[in-house]
Amino acid sequence: MIYMDSAASTPVDPRVLDEVVPHMSGSFGNPSSAHRMGRAASRAIGEARREVAALINASPSEIVFTSGGTESDNMALRSARGRVVTSQAEHEAVLAACRRLESEGAEVEYLPVDGAGLVDLEALARAAPGASLVSIMLANNEVGTVQPMAEISRICRAAGAQLHTDAVQAVGRMPVDVEDLGVDMLSLSGHKMNAPKGCGALYVRGGARVLPLLEGGGQEGGLRSGTENVPAIAGLGAACRLRRAELEGRAARCAELGQRMRSRILAEIPHSRLNGDPARRVPGSMHFSFPGVEGEDLVVKLDEYGVAASTGSACSVNRQSESHVLVAMGLDREMVAGSLRLTPGAETTDAEADEAVEAVKRAVAELRRVSPLREKYGLSGA
Repeated sequence: MIYMDSAASTPVDPRVLDEVVPHMSGSFGNPSSAHRMGRAASRAIGEARREVAALINASPSEIVFTSGGTESDNMALRSARGRVVTSQAEHEAVLAACRRLESEGAEVEYLPVDGAGLVDLEALARAAPGASLVSIMLANNEVGTVQPMAEISRICRAAGAQLHTDAVQAVGRMPVDVEDLGVDMLSLSGHKMNAPKGCGALYVRGGARVLPLLEGGGQEGGLRSGTENVPAIAGLGAACRLRRAELEGRAARCAELGQRMRSRILAEIPHSRLNGDPARRVPGSMHFSFPGVEGEDLVVKLDEYGVAASTGSACSVNRQSESHVLVAMGLDREMVAGSLRLTPGAETTDAEADEAVEAVKRAVAELRRVSPLREKYGLSGA
């Protein structure tokens, strides 16, 4: 398979695996135990905490290990005490947490986004005063648009609102500095950057208000009780160390692949559209609409041709519902239905990128030949 779904998940780097395996066999102690095996596990967690913090320019004491982005988002949102402001284009983990808050009597305001997926800053400036928490994702998980988080932070600070950002699609794929961003909380996930699934973190700025989702033995500074997943945490730390050393080259390579594929697809497939901001986007992230095609059919056809891709968020795709992100951006039904996300990794070769483009061209043409929208979009021969 040619893998074009790195936004959904990535393989565990062999160098990361070297850090994971020892904690699954020989060094298996409980990090809360006082004996030497427990202390060894505790040291591994401490080292991982330092590596995660270093990647985002935080203090190790500000890192709380979780099971991944969804838990981190929920912890941040469930800590809100008062009105919450978010956007219509957030990840479902944030939106579902907001709906739960609403069911419990909280007020939530959902800000609009423009056609590129960028939050309306004027609307934010009107909504932020009096809010307990603002949650705006750094990089959109479907279209890849990167929000002007430093500007968003200035608005929130002036209004006295805490700011959380879901940075799952950004950390490890582009430079992320919590000081430059000015956020109070930030969610990240290991399996987006070649670490094991089931491990992530929530950055909590010193003094920020956050409440635990889980009660118990008081691990993670009392914010995340439960015996820590030491192998996965060690893997996350190793992945962060590698990304810090290799980020510039990886980001440049992904950007190069994205430009190579994007220019060909837009030039060689009639009536194709790039979704999201053309410049403010995660390196290599691409999201297209092909009118006259159903995205689910396109993904299946590409799978037959040996290309792994998706229509959007892997966390929502099984619902078979239209993308709330594209709807919020104002796309019509045909453009929403005919969407495709392509996200190569830094390991993707030029030959694989070119072969994937040829597969997309072939699949779109084949599906359009039987499309009921042929006449509407003039797809004859497309």
